[in-house]
Amino acid sequence: MRGKQMTSSPRDEPLFHGGGVMEACDSSRVSLREFGCEQNLLSRPDGSASFIHGDTSVYAGVYGPAEVKVSKEIYDRATLEVLIQPKVGLPSVRERSQEQCVRETCEASLLLSLHPRSSLTLILQVLHDDGSLLSCFLNAACMALMDAGLPMSCLFCGVTCAIDADGQIITDPTAAQEKESRALMTFAIDSTQRNVLMSSTKGSFSVNELQQCIAVSQTASEKIFQFYRDSVQRRYSKTL
Repeated sequence: MRGKQMTSSPRDEPLFHGGGVMEACDSSRVSLREFGCEQNLLSRPDGSASFIHGDTSVYAGVYGPAEVKVSKEIYDRATLEVLIQPKVGLPSVRERSQEQCVRETCEASLLLSLHPRSSLTLILQVLHDDGSLLSCFLNAACMALMDAGLPMSCLFCGVTCAIDADGQIITDPTAAQEKESRALMTFAIDSTQRNVLMSSTKGSFSVNELQQCIAVSQTASEKIFQFYRDSVQRRYSKTL
């Protein structure tokens, strides 16, 4: 398999306790499950990738730029459509909400004005869901867009944080940890300024806890962006 990279980091203790003062995060203390990626694994899409977060895994395929339907045509930029296919059954309200989050993130990073009156389609297929699914979608989407060679102003990655009943923040939670949490947040972080491009939140939390989760996510994004660089470098070093 081409372009495959695996990296792992041991689970640590949660970083913060609720109600504390916001502090800078040490990247060595941010805990992420093992993650991996493979690009260009599908033949029909213009760009494709698989991404793994622990036991959560998805496929992503990008088609376009291509001809767009007149009803969806935008005169000054490309039209981006995101479709999420669950592992079983038909898409539900949850998938529609996730599609919107991924689409808004991609639109914030893609240079869509370079392809006016055209269509881009991103299809995401769930293989297995063991928590942090939205962040896995975002990372798979970014790697697929890179594989398609589409112009982007920046890369992006997704990081999910959960707050448990004791107010502790857990990064990259599993499905079991998500069920036990009182709040769940996913952030899309850009690669240049570490700004938040998109946020999706669920549950009850304070403003201080939200700020702490953002700080943790920005720190965790450094590991993911480094993984992007290593993965792409190793892939193309074999062909040069």
